[in-house]
Amino acid sequence: MFHPTKILAVGLNYFDHAKEFNLDVPDYPLIFMKPPTALIGDGEVIVYPPQTRELHYEGELGIVIGKRARNVSVEEAKGYIAGYTCANDVTARDLQRLDGQWTRSKSFDTFCPLGPRIVGNIDPTNLVITTRVNGVAKQKSNTNRMIFDAFTLVAFISAIMTLLPGDVIITGTPPGVGEIRVGDVVEVEIEHIGTLRNTVGRYIQDVGQEA
Repeated sequence: MFHPTKILAVGLNYFDHAKEFNLDVPDYPLIFMKPPTALIGDGEVIVYPPQTRELHYEGELGIVIGKRARNVSVEEAKGYIAGYTCANDVTARDLQRLDGQWTRSKSFDTFCPLGPRIVGNIDPTNLVITTRVNGVAKQKSNTNRMIFDAFTLVAFISAIMTLLPGDVIITGTPPGVGEIRVGDVVEVEIEHIGTLRNTVGRYIQDVGQEA
């Protein structure tokens, strides 16, 4: 299981996703943070909170840090990575538009599914990534369409803050993001890693969630 001290996330990191939202390709990685309390595992329930009416999936590649990293170069970055996993950067899109920044919209409990496993010794720069909702493919791309690859992201972020073992970087989503509703099954599949599968559940005040 994952035990990160922090979860770093990257916005607009696929060329086609920037085009999808009519935004310029960034000159450097746009990073934000999700709290560790947002984390759930494979098979757990994404809770649809009452504060939003527009919940979106965002399938992503996750990087798991293997050892303390500070001011790591791009060339050194591979040696600080324990492995890779599937991620879903669940987003309350209406709150994101309303706030003009991303913290509230991406930080609810259960808004960062990760899994089903961590895999090392694969090339993170050339992996097919597919997101399905109720069995229908909604996103299909390749990590070779990233603007900033995994090693560049580790180097960039480690120059800002110390990355600790178990910390996670989720690397941005390809085009095709869209809405999910209570009862939907969301799957993020990445070549050589596997499939992260979560159901969207209804919020219940006293227990917090329902499968």
